[in-house]
Amino acid sequence: MRIFEEMESEVRGYIRSFPALFDTAKGSEMFDEQGNRYIDFFAGAGTLNYGHNNPAVSEAMIEYIRHDGIIHGLDKATIAKKQFLQKFRETILAPRNLEYKVQFTGPTGTNAVETALKLARMVKKRSNIIAFTNSYHGLSMGSLAVTGNSFYRDESYGVRVNSAFVPFDGYFGDEINTIDYLRRLLEDQSSGIDLPAAIIVETVQGEGGIHVASDAWLKSLADICREFDILLIIDDIQMGNGRTGTFFSFERAGITPDMVTLSKSIGGGLPMSILLMRPELDQWKPGEHTGTFRGNNLAFVASAKLLEYWDTPDFANGVAAKSQRFEAGLSAIVNKYADTEMQLRGVGMVWGIEFNDPSFAGELSEEAFKRNLIIETAGANGQVIKCLAALTISEALIDEGLEIIDAAMQAVIEKRQQLRMGSLS
Repeated sequence: MRIFEEMESEVRGYIRSFPALFDTAKGSEMFDEQGNRYIDFFAGAGTLNYGHNNPAVSEAMIEYIRHDGIIHGLDKATIAKKQFLQKFRETILAPRNLEYKVQFTGPTGTNAVETALKLARMVKKRSNIIAFTNSYHGLSMGSLAVTGNSFYRDESYGVRVNSAFVPFDGYFGDEINTIDYLRRLLEDQSSGIDLPAAIIVETVQGEGGIHVASDAWLKSLADICREFDILLIIDDIQMGNGRTGTFFSFERAGITPDMVTLSKSIGGGLPMSILLMRPELDQWKPGEHTGTFRGNNLAFVASAKLLEYWDTPDFANGVAAKSQRFEAGLSAIVNKYADTEMQLRGVGMVWGIEFNDPSFAGELSEEAFKRNLIIETAGANGQVIKCLAALTISEALIDEGLEIIDAAMQAVIEKRQQLRMGSLS
C-alpha cells in the first residue's frame, strides 16, 4: 500500500476505511490480491446497484469494443446513444407516463445538479435555490452551495450565495410540520428567503444519514412548488435506479418533478450523468451548456442492457423481498443490543442504523471490515452505519453480511466494556 501513501493525495478517503489492495470483483463479492473474499454492502456508494462485473453488461461492452464502436463522441449521434434513448423511453418513461427530455451532462452526479440549477435559474429568472438540512448534492461550487454538511463547506473556498436551507421532513421530530414552516417562509415577504427558482431535494437522504421523506411530505412539497411557481428538482443520483424499490425514488409519492438528476448506477459502473426535464423547460441554445465527456458510449451500452431488468415486475418484486430481509435482520440486531441506543431507518435497499454515540458507527464499520464485510458510515458526524448492497445480491449473502454486523456489534460492545473496566481499575 506504500505507493498510495507516497503518491496519492491526502484527500483519499475510502482507502483508509477499507485498507486492502482489491483485485477482482463479481456480483456482491470483492477479492484482494491475496484472494481474500469480502461481502460488499457498499456497492460503490450506490453506483453498482446491479453488482460488480454484471455478466450481461460485460458481454455487451466486449462485443461493442470488438465492433470498434464509438467510445468518445461528444454529443454526436451514435448507435449506442440511440439504443439507450429508445430503451429508456420504452422501458422507464412510457410505462410511468413520464414525458421528459434527456440532457447528457458531464460524467458525474454533481454535473447533473449543476446543470439543473443553472437551467432553473435561467428559466425562472431568479437566482435563489432552496435545499434542505442534511442534504448532499455534490462538491462542485453550485452543488456545494446546496449541500448542508459543514465538513464540505468552508468560507475560504465555498460559494454560499443564492441558496437557502430549510428543515427536512422530521428534522424537528413530530413537534413541527416542516412543510408549514416552509410555507410560512415563502409567504412572509420579510422572512429573508427570496422566492427561489427551484427547490432541490432527495427523497431519501443517503449521505445525510438515511432520512426518509414520507409520501405525504413529498406530495405537500410538490403542491407548494406548484402554488408558488417553483421548479421541483428531485436528486435521484443515489436513490434512483431502483434503490428504494421503484426505478425512481419519487414514484411511491405519486409526484412528477420538473427535473430529475440521475447518475451513479444509470451507467452500470461507468461514468454517466443525465438531467431529465419537462420538455417546456428545455430552453437551452445549442452548445450553451456543454462538456467534453457528456456522451460515454460504453455507459450507454451498459445502461441499455441493465434497463432490461425493468422489462417485467420480477426485478422490483425481488428488491421488495430483499428489502424485507434487510429490515427484519437489522431490526433483530437493534432489538438484540437494545442497551446500545440506536435507531433503524430505511426503505427498499437502503438502510441505516443511527447511534447516539457518533463514534460507534465508525468502530462498527472497522470491525465489520476485519470480518470481511465492506460497509460505510453516513450522517453529519459519521453516526450512521449504512447498508447499500447491490439490488442483485443473493439472500444468502444478505444473511451472511447481517451475521457479520451482529458479530461486529458484539465485538465493539465488548471492547468498550473492557475499556471501561480498565479505566475503573
